[in-house]
Amino acid sequence: MIVELGHFALALAFVVALVQTVVPLAGAHWRRADWMAVAETAATTQFLLIAFAFAALTWAFVTSDFSLAVVVANSHTLKPMIYKISGVWGNHEGSLLLWVLILALFGACAAWFGGNLPPTLRARVLGVQGSIGVAFLAFTLFTSNPFLRLAIPPMDGQDLNPLLQDPGLAFHPPFLYLGYVGLSMAFSFAVAALLEGRVDAAWGRWVRPWTLAAWVFLTIGIGLGSWWAYYELGWGGFWFWDPVENASFMPWLIGAALLHSAIVVEKREALKSWTILLAILAFGFSLIGTFIVRSGVITSVHAFANDPERGVFILLILAVFVGGSLTLFAARAGIMEAKGVFSMVSRESALVVNNLLLAVATFVVFVGTIWPLLAELLFDRKLSVGAPFFNAAFTPFMLILAVVLPLGAILPWKRAQLGRSLAAIWGAGALALALAGLVWAMQTGRSAMGPIGVALGGWLVFGALADLWLRTGRGALAGRLGRLTRLPRADWGKATAHSGLGIVMFAIAGIYAWEREDIRVVQVGETFAMAPYDITLVDVERVQGPNYISTMATMRVTRDGAEVALLRPEKRVYPVKAMPTTEAAIDYGFWRDIYLVIGDPQDGGGWAVRSYIKPFANWLWAGCVMMALGGLISLTDRRYRVAAGARRAPAAVPAE
Repeated sequence: MIVELGHFALALAFVVALVQTVVPLAGAHWRRADWMAVAETAATTQFLLIAFAFAALTWAFVTSDFSLAVVVANSHTLKPMIYKISGVWGNHEGSLLLWVLILALFGACAAWFGGNLPPTLRARVLGVQGSIGVAFLAFTLFTSNPFLRLAIPPMDGQDLNPLLQDPGLAFHPPFLYLGYVGLSMAFSFAVAALLEGRVDAAWGRWVRPWTLAAWVFLTIGIGLGSWWAYYELGWGGFWFWDPVENASFMPWLIGAALLHSAIVVEKREALKSWTILLAILAFGFSLIGTFIVRSGVITSVHAFANDPERGVFILLILAVFVGGSLTLFAARAGIMEAKGVFSMVSRESALVVNNLLLAVATFVVFVGTIWPLLAELLFDRKLSVGAPFFNAAFTPFMLILAVVLPLGAILPWKRAQLGRSLAAIWGAGALALALAGLVWAMQTGRSAMGPIGVALGGWLVFGALADLWLRTGRGALAGRLGRLTRLPRADWGKATAHSGLGIVMFAIAGIYAWEREDIRVVQVGETFAMAPYDITLVDVERVQGPNYISTMATMRVTRDGAEVALLRPEKRVYPVKAMPTTEAAIDYGFWRDIYLVIGDPQDGGGWAVRSYIKPFANWLWAGCVMMALGGLISLTDRRYRVAAGARRAPAAVPAE
């Protein structure tokens, strides 16, 4: 009964989304306040209905209701409860329901907290958001219905993909979808502004918190996915340039560009056309990511391999929303005339450079991701574009961005003196170069990647700190320290996020430059050296898990005779899926990780063992946390939460 009610609620939400689309947009066009008021009620109702449907599907997974096809395909009675719950979104149908739930949540939040928006703009934002809901609810109901029943339910299910039975993957998709779908709000604001005929400083202030929230969630989601790949897949890496990884990375890059571009719209009423275009492209790349994951055109541990018909449906959604919005963008180009002028040396120019670097970097990732698909489709050729291409083509843009970022953050608006700005942060640059020189002197026989990473990371961190200090003005030390504590939270958030980026860059360079790897066959009881540690394979035993069988090794790590860690890497087999997984054992440390993997038994006796020393690996995740924390700190700034200062009476807009 609960399942049927959930199915009915989902169908009713589709009808409500239609009402949310048509009535408020018509009301805004004809200036009908009563019609526009429907938007808030419809947005709230749609969210509640989809939330009930999602709760009904969750109940089916928790109670192992094998009359539902999606539960049979993705659950099992022996599966731990956390993975029964995460199994709700560990498949195409359930994850799509989570997608539309988050979409409705953002629309409801705009209704609940958008009281400071002009009525016509709010109605149009909610109307556009409702139209996206119509498209994806139709996709869910007509091609990917999670509530389909089986005529003869089996006694048990087929279990969830073992790779997804992990705490990191339990939380990774919800955060990622919050970011993907959150960018729909920036899209809705962009289309609503084009319909409104008004793009100004107030609009820039209104769109920034929604974009920032989506970017924060994307940062957390990508960080969780990278961490999962690091410890779960057993290959010791954190990023593979997999198409699905790239699908989340491209909206993150464009979202970062949009954040910085919206600042120029808000402060100087410039870059209006570019900012609107970025808002459209950010959501467009989210839709492209949805297509890559759900169309079946690629094979990946991240992807939902489904029939191409679903991919065609998503392509139609992509064509309608991105194509339609770009057509509207071209038709309304005249309303986006820039008012602010600025010199070549100014903060505006620095933000333009920032945007160009991020946009070109996104284009590089897009070409590398989509080219193998196009080559197979157009030329019937199997091509592989891997890490060497992305590292060579993408990295230079990030290096230039790291060099420009601290200087651009302190340049004055409109007009600046480059020499004066450089003089203000010369200490940060000198300290970063000193650290790089120290590292270069300490390392022997290694590449320059480590020192360069230290220099760039230090430049970003020390530059962010220098920016904060410069904002305290002049005067006595005590007075400046007092003013430092009273700086707006947005300033602290920016410094924290930029510092996090610096730490991420340093950590990536450090891992690639200084990691050590050892692959060998080891007998039980044998000890081998991996300086400065000695590693002993103490024992290998068979262990029965709740829904898997494990080959578990016990390995002792010592240094100068003292035990450092006792690690237990595993090789698991899930009988229901008949699928093996590798469970690396990691001794996490501040300066390094010791990473051990047990492989298969060898014909001549012994076991294949892979060992890694990963320097500064945890700094990578710490940097991701800092970037997300910086965004959250900025969101707590009252100016971002309520768009204070942007509340001015809208200019009269003629009826369309």
